[in-house]
Amino acid sequence: MRTLHWYLTRQVVAALVLTVAVFTFVLLLANLLREILELIVNQALPLGAALQALGYLIPFVLVFALPMGLLTATLLVFGRFSADQELTAARASGISLLALVTPILLLSVVLSGFSAWFNMQLGPQCRMAYKELLFRLGVQRPTALLAENQFIRSFPGYIIYVGKADGARLKNLVVYQLDTNAPPPDAAEPLPWPTGLPPGMTNIPRVATILKADTATLTVDTNAQEILLDMPEVEAINVASWQPAHLGTTVLPIPVNLAEPRMKATPLSDMTLGQLLNAYYENRRLGLDLTPVKVQMHRQVAFSFACVGFTLVGIPLAVRAHRRETSVGFGIALGLVAVYHSFLILAQAWDTRPERHPELLLWVPNLLFNVVGAWLLWRANRRG
Repeated sequence: MRTLHWYLTRQVVAALVLTVAVFTFVLLLANLLREILELIVNQALPLGAALQALGYLIPFVLVFALPMGLLTATLLVFGRFSADQELTAARASGISLLALVTPILLLSVVLSGFSAWFNMQLGPQCRMAYKELLFRLGVQRPTALLAENQFIRSFPGYIIYVGKADGARLKNLVVYQLDTNAPPPDAAEPLPWPTGLPPGMTNIPRVATILKADTATLTVDTNAQEILLDMPEVEAINVASWQPAHLGTTVLPIPVNLAEPRMKATPLSDMTLGQLLNAYYENRRLGLDLTPVKVQMHRQVAFSFACVGFTLVGIPLAVRAHRRETSVGFGIALGLVAVYHSFLILAQAWDTRPERHPELLLWVPNLLFNVVGAWLLWRANRRG
């Protein structure tokens, strides 16, 4: 019996390492493509800093990768164990399925403890550290705020184009100053392009002045919450008259929100369980709606037990499927994960509807997977 336990545990752990690595890579790739890769391509983020950012993201994505990896590993190992008739041989020797899977169930409990640590403490802390790192890089490397060869629309009242960026020195700079209050010319006439505004609304942002500079120097003023564009020679064009004007040295201040992430109000999704408890008592003292905070608290705690439910469901499904193909295991795992996460998504969507008690909905998938998994495991054990 001890040999079989060691054999199954070793197989599950080996498959777990592989599947968690795959899911972690996929989830990291999604964040990499969305945030980090763009900065690397624009030479606004050094490779060392990018690796550090990825290091901060790993505990955050392990929140999701660990339960998914355990479910997939369980399906792969027990599907192969059943397909190779090893389970039949064990049953013929008088060993029940429940006796075989006891160490795997204990492993799922241990992994739930690690999952709780990732969910309630390490994951949110690393997510905030990741945001702070990107902020520091944006301040230390000003070109992170102005990527070259792009029209940048993140500054209120301005659209900025930078042809080339070499550190803080910019080349071929074009600044479009928007007049957000003035109506477009001939507002009574229909515009030849779609505005996306309701009928009768004509006050749309439009370019009022164009500033062109062959070179400019970018500095960041964190105290004044603005960036400064120091342009030695500027050509200004008033769009209303299209009359150019040559200006001398011009320093253009552009307001930007440079508040450090820890100086802002931390989003509920990035809070640790301790911070959520403090927010809960503070909101209760102020008479605010407690539902959004309760949803986040229950999500962290409930999702920590996903490893146990996934293991209980995965073992009998793998035995019943009687398949050793890896694609089958991954397919079943993705389907079960989709079912589980659909409850989480619905609860998040209802976090402003206290009458529906969305915090209780977060426990439904755990209850469903545990009850159904225990029943399926009991049936699979009886059939032996």
